[in-house]
Amino acid sequence: MAMDFNHGSAWVYGQEATVADKINARIDEAMVARNKKQKPRAYLGGSRVGEPCARRLVYEYLHAPMDEGKDFDGRILRVFDAGHKFEDLSVAWLRLTGFDLRTNKKDGSQFGFSAANGKLAGHIDGVIVAGPDVGIIWPALWEHKALNTKSWNDLVKHGLQVSKPVYFGQVQLYMAYMELSVALFTALNKDTEELYHEIVPFDPAEAQALSDKAVSVIRAAECGELLPRIAAASDFYLCRMCPYAERCWKEAA
Repeated sequence: MAMDFNHGSAWVYGQEATVADKINARIDEAMVARNKKQKPRAYLGGSRVGEPCARRLVYEYLHAPMDEGKDFDGRILRVFDAGHKFEDLSVAWLRLTGFDLRTNKKDGSQFGFSAANGKLAGHIDGVIVAGPDVGIIWPALWEHKALNTKSWNDLVKHGLQVSKPVYFGQVQLYMAYMELSVALFTALNKDTEELYHEIVPFDPAEAQALSDKAVSVIRAAECGELLPRIAAASDFYLCRMCPYAERCWKEAA
């Protein structure tokens, strides 16, 4: 019997699956299975309050099922994992430069806050308590994101508030509850390893508006109500990207 040692593929769904296809499929399955085992948040995350659509936040708070095909797949979950590794690199680089960056408490847990009887909470990336003279009075909140080149370039060009309003809201709310007057926002270009740093002053009015918004989302969710949609038609660009769009537009206004 002749044996073929030239390739180790198989036919799947009418197409020949390579070894890479097989391995990647298993990785994706494992990633999705691990994600499903994680206990869902029992609170509204402070990192999400800057989301412009309050109705979407109600869905998220209630853990409503996403539209078919919109849940996190293996590729997206790998992106999340990689983001944590990029953050670790940025932490190491800043510490090497002389920044006293604290990312965990003595017991290993993250720094964070809890409000509204635990219904609003957040965990920060870190606090810089001392460091080189770069125009910041320490201590400062430190938040980090890993972005692709297109997103990173837009941030560098327009700044955090305009380019990334959700992240801007995140740092404002975190500064409010952590009682910090300034933040250093660091973004790493995960395609080139370029770094961007932006000083973000605390804006009390913005933080108060976000806190009020969080309370309204929680109250609506607990009363079984849906807050108004962000748009009047489903073809609005944010609606087209929303994982709850089909559910949302089938609900009563």
